[in-house]
Amino acid sequence: MPAIRTGRADAVMRRAVFLLLGAVLALPYTIAAGFVAHLVAADPRHWPRVAFAALVIGGLALVPAFLSGTRELEITAARALLGVGLPGHDRGHRMERETRLRSALWFGLHLVSGVLVGAVLLIVVPVGLIALTGGEAFGRGGWWWLAAAPVILAGAGYAVAGLGSLAATMAPILLGPSASEREHHLAERNRLARELHDSIGHALTAMTLQAGAARAVFDSDPEFARQALTAIEETGRAAAGELDAVLGLLRDEATGPTLTDLDQLLTGAVQASVTVGELPVAVSREAYRIVQESLTNAARHGTGPVTLRIRQEGDLMITVTNRRGAGDARPGGHGIAGMRERARLLGGRVTAGPDGENWRVTARLPVRAR
Repeated sequence: MPAIRTGRADAVMRRAVFLLLGAVLALPYTIAAGFVAHLVAADPRHWPRVAFAALVIGGLALVPAFLSGTRELEITAARALLGVGLPGHDRGHRMERETRLRSALWFGLHLVSGVLVGAVLLIVVPVGLIALTGGEAFGRGGWWWLAAAPVILAGAGYAVAGLGSLAATMAPILLGPSASEREHHLAERNRLARELHDSIGHALTAMTLQAGAARAVFDSDPEFARQALTAIEETGRAAAGELDAVLGLLRDEATGPTLTDLDQLLTGAVQASVTVGELPVAVSREAYRIVQESLTNAARHGTGPVTLRIRQEGDLMITVTNRRGAGDARPGGHGIAGMRERARLLGGRVTAGPDGENWRVTARLPVRAR
């Protein structure tokens, strides 16, 4: 048999197994169709009843094609046997009608291709093997059977490989995410990027300032330098914990520090006044991140002690103030944009920038949904 050039032999075999799974799934449908055909052939006068029964059975048979569990199983099988990269279905995101239709179409194609491969293996391949004997099993021998045998077997191999290649090509189209699902995944990635920026960025800024202070007084004030190095060590250890918490967002939406963990952010240079009641977890979590990034911006754009005020007056109000620094105080970068995005998602707003001789960040977060 000529070498099959549609892919490596192991890939062809895995794809053939995938198609055979379709044949197994199609078996109940094939039995039901044969039973209906038998009823019609046995008594053609009852064909209206048989047709109605066939419609009912067919309708029930379509149900599995639209189930999210069927889609997940098909995606798992396509990953393992077709060798295609497919993102799994986000259980927190409702499956759209367009996605269900694509999944149903894929399920139908899987069944049809499985039936075709089953027919090839049960009919065409045995015919080719019989042809190798010279066709004696058909009652008529001849050299033409020997000549046809390689063609029949090669055609069967190419047919299976071609169907497998077609399945691998169609899988990303029919099992891949829709445009809205891709947008949802991108939003999740952006949210994770903000979490990393706000948590790790704050820690790195604090460590940089401590290291600079330690270097400046290393000879003149060794005790202060030692304290700064200790603070760097503690901040680095806390940053590692923050990283674990942020990565935990990939597994659990409810993870992440809230305002009850605010002490982790407060140092001797921060004068804090916090007066809040019980807050929704989402508001408290986003408020923590906004405070964290505000303190980072205060260290970056300002100088001297920082005043933090958090109070609840219907809405949650956050104010972070310190003296303006000598550098560029323009409110740019990803941190401020991230704070504004966090507030916007809750229906609030954030302002950040110079305010006279001070640098000020102000956030207003609705406690109740608007």
